[in-house]
Amino acid sequence: MAFPDDDRIARDLAVAAGELLLKLRVAGSPADELRRAGDLGSQEYLDRELSRLRPGDCVLSEEAIDNPARLAAGRVWIIDPLDGTREFGEEGRVDWAVHVGLWERGDLTAGAVALPAQDAVLSTFEPPPSPPPATPGAPLRLVVSRSRPPEFVQRLAGEIGAELVPLGSAGAKAAAVITGQVDAYVHSGGQYEWDSAAPVAVARAAGLHTSRIDGSNLSYNSEQPWMPDILICPGPLAGLLLEAISAVQQRQ
Repeated sequence: MAFPDDDRIARDLAVAAGELLLKLRVAGSPADELRRAGDLGSQEYLDRELSRLRPGDCVLSEEAIDNPARLAAGRVWIIDPLDGTREFGEEGRVDWAVHVGLWERGDLTAGAVALPAQDAVLSTFEPPPSPPPATPGAPLRLVVSRSRPPEFVQRLAGEIGAELVPLGSAGAKAAAVITGQVDAYVHSGGQYEWDSAAPVAVARAAGLHTSRIDGSNLSYNSEQPWMPDILICPGPLAGLLLEAISAVQQRQ
């Protein structure tokens, strides 16, 4: 059963969990202790609130034991209580996020990505405007992991003359595409469903293209919640990028 305020709940919970995380950060605990407290505290808050607000729904979370009942459920919240735990523990870093997404009978129907250290939230409740088109003649900007950019994406950048822009969490990367700070997020190193569910829901609401890097559909609430690869970009760039990705793959 669909509820009309799912979008609002996703946004409000992501924002509130982010506020909790900011308070923990101010306490000034050692980095590893702060990271553990952030993962646990945000998970406990989101789990408690979803149980209260949507008691009949299942939850798939990075920080909780997987409940196989979700595979037969019609509604599953897919959450990452702290996306970018490493960055959260580093003073001054703002590229971490909170993800709250909803999968409903085969597709994502609501989502929010809170960026607490940037005082921002992107959500399906108030869909962001489509980002501006890429500047003609300028190199495309591909966002990549700051610590381990996949070799594949480096080869792709060489194929199309693109620039690589390093960022932390998956949510921060997707948000950079949604807001037009970069042109595309291409990831081939694998990630989990909670890394992309909420960002993909928001990206779609903003009119962006989202798919696997072979152009096939993204699938959520799978038995094994592993996502081998992902592409998020404006629709007009999808053909160019998918063609270039295919060319790079054929030369591997």
